[in-house]
Amino acid sequence: MNKTLSNFIFIFFIALIFINCANRGTPQGGEKDITPPSIVKSEPVNFNTNFNQKEIRIYFDEYIKIKDIQKQLIISPPMKTQPEITPLGNASKYISIKIFDTLQPNTTYAFNFGNSISDNNEDNPFPYYRYVFSTGDYIDSLSVNGQIFDAINRKPDTFVSVGLYEVDSTFNDSIIYKQSPKYITNTLDSVTTFSIENIKAGTYMLYALKDGNSDNKFQQKTDKIAFYKQFVTVPTDSLYDLKLFSEDLDFKSIRPLLMAGEKIVFGYEGDYKNMKINLLSEVPDNFQSRITKDTKTDSLYYWYTPKLELDSLVFKVTNIEYEKDYTLKLRDMKRDSLTIKPITVGSIGIDEDFKINASIPFKSFDASKMAMMDKDSTLIDFTASLDTINNNYVYNFKKTAENIYKIQILPEGFTDLFGNSNDTLNYNLRTKKESDFGYARFTLINATYPIILQLTNDKDEVKFEQYSSKFEAIDFLNLAPGKYFIRVVWDTNGNKKFDTGNYLNKIQPERVSFFKEIEIRADWGISEILEFKEE
Repeated sequence: MNKTLSNFIFIFFIALIFINCANRGTPQGGEKDITPPSIVKSEPVNFNTNFNQKEIRIYFDEYIKIKDIQKQLIISPPMKTQPEITPLGNASKYISIKIFDTLQPNTTYAFNFGNSISDNNEDNPFPYYRYVFSTGDYIDSLSVNGQIFDAINRKPDTFVSVGLYEVDSTFNDSIIYKQSPKYITNTLDSVTTFSIENIKAGTYMLYALKDGNSDNKFQQKTDKIAFYKQFVTVPTDSLYDLKLFSEDLDFKSIRPLLMAGEKIVFGYEGDYKNMKINLLSEVPDNFQSRITKDTKTDSLYYWYTPKLELDSLVFKVTNIEYEKDYTLKLRDMKRDSLTIKPITVGSIGIDEDFKINASIPFKSFDASKMAMMDKDSTLIDFTASLDTINNNYVYNFKKTAENIYKIQILPEGFTDLFGNSNDTLNYNLRTKKESDFGYARFTLINATYPIILQLTNDKDEVKFEQYSSKFEAIDFLNLAPGKYFIRVVWDTNGNKKFDTGNYLNKIQPERVSFFKEIEIRADWGISEILEFKEE
């Protein structure tokens, strides 16, 4: 064999070794597994009757896992003692359901696993698996279907429970606070429609609940609720719309606390606007008091002067059909320090008032010690008013676009309840150019007045609104550029605000209509026609 041939054979042999090694080190792979697990068998079989077992096993053709079972699993009717579901966190080829509750006779039960079951390797879901059995001779097969909406927001919450209470001799309106429903389902995390299945013929109260603590009972403080205005008779072919709303809390006062010298906090739940704090103790003739509201919490502050040489004070808190007495022990505490700050900083809107807030209630304001000038050093006239509950001085003055305003308040311009006063205060404000804003005109067709037309952001927060009591074009001027959603509140009682519903009083929330998103551009205007459909 000549040298050239020997070299060729050697090189070929080395190359073959590298190719084989490369083949062994590089997996061939294949298409990704997208097939969900399959059920091999169930013990007892699904949809069995005369059920009297304590354990159910569901077998699969591959290893599966269960996740988020606390949210995903819906048992209808609800069980007082929750069953034990395994495995949790471990792979297995079967699901075990151990039942500890005493099952009702002649009742169809359904276990809806939602999206909690998936294969162990690729997370392919086995969606909406339902295991159904009956303790009687047959499986109930009727259903109630519908859709969930939110009364004031564009989109409803996820994981909304929808249930049926049987209207029989034991039914009363307060049952929703005390007992779980006869049948229940859940919208889970992806849909707004609902279907309550495997129910028997009868008359029911239909409701929905965004359940804060998952106890299947309504708690006014934490839960949203919806209810259908009439009882539902099953079987039915109707589709039912339910509007979720938060109730206004029933008023309740909270025991007062001494927060600082001559400053007492009264917490509350519900609407404070008719809340009155009455001092029952005898006080000197020069006694003065003021009430202000905390900006962040449901609390009112009761301020008083002078300092009292008493061990305690007795108060009566009243509201509509509510009253409660409190005794508060007094002790020496340091008073708050006076701080004064503007609510509006930097830029101010053409139609916006300038506001100044203080940490202690204002007692007086000397207008002669305040001067306001524009960029041309021209003195500007203003009016001042005191918002006592928020402890804000509100200043109204005529503004023009693209201007600068300088405000100076000399010492002792403000005096607070305790006799403190301010040092010199200086503030600068500016207005934007007219071309920095956009505007919109809305024409309403088939509207029932009065209405509140609102422009909201993507979080359903109101950025601009106008009230109208008659057919007219509604103009929004000086709008900040951006995207807005259109919302219209049908102000049925004419109180210029949205009124929510009340379950016990069988009051549905006021009607709200939603329209498309609009975009406002600087130095540009749009005109929209809003046409309303009958409900």
